[in-house]
Amino acid sequence: MKRFGSAAWNGSLREGKGSVSTESHALENHPYTFFSRYGEKPGTNPEELLGAAHAACFTMSFVRLLGMANFVPEQVDSESEVVIDKDGDGFSITSVHLAVTAKIPGIDQATFQSIAAKAKAGCPVSKLVKVEIGFGATLLS
Repeated sequence: MKRFGSAAWNGSLREGKGSVSTESHALENHPYTFFSRYGEKPGTNPEELLGAAHAACFTMSFVRLLGMANFVPEQVDSESEVVIDKDGDGFSITSVHLAVTAKIPGIDQATFQSIAAKAKAGCPVSKLVKVEIGFGATLLS
C-alpha cells in the first residue's frame, strides 16, 4: 500500500507561499507559508500535519487492539503535539507527545494503560518518529 501527499511553493521563503495536497483530496491546495509554520498566521504546517497523522494512526491502532481484547470504546480522543526548535542553521523536531483520553465500558486501568502503550509502540507513525515520544493515557469513567 502506498499513499502520497504533495506540496508546491512559489516565491522566496518569507514572502512566498505554498500549498499541500493529499491523494484523497482531504487537503487540496491547502495554504501554508513561512508564517503559518513559524508564526501565528492562518494556514497549516508540516508539524501539525504530522501531529494529525500521528494521532489518527495511534487511534486506529488503539481501537484495533481494544477490539482484539473484546472492548468497544464509546469515545477516543487523541492528540499528538509536535515541537520544532531552532537547531544550528535550521530547525529540528525535538519532541513529540501523544495523549489519549477514552471512555471504554468494562475496561480497568491496568488493561487500558497496557493496550494504550502497545498501540503507541505499534503505530507506524510512532515507528517513523525517531525522537522519544512522550505519552499520557486517561481513562474516563
